Amino acid sequence: MHVSLPIMGGIKLQGTDMLESMGHKLKIGNNTTICLEPDSKEETDRLFNALSAGGSDIMPLQDMFWGAYWGTCLDKFGIRWMFNFQKK
Repeated sequence: MHVSLPIMGGIKLQGTDMLESMGHKLKIGNNTTICLEPDSKEETDRLFNALSAGGSDIMPLQDMFWGAYWGTCLDKFGIRWMFNFQKK
């Protein structure tokens, strides 16, 4: 899972593991992820579609066991993005 450190103004620093057992390989480009937590499912879809266009390594948005709508992608510039809309 992840660790989360709230720092100020609703901003959090988060960390996670790179697990070789799950096929992860640590390299420049996958060692940093920007996590967005939009206010609605529609905004999550819009941001995901815009940032994943022309990208790769996509985990489609889907409902997750922790009660969120979640997905991730690597954009066309090599930046990794994570999307987490926490359902009420």
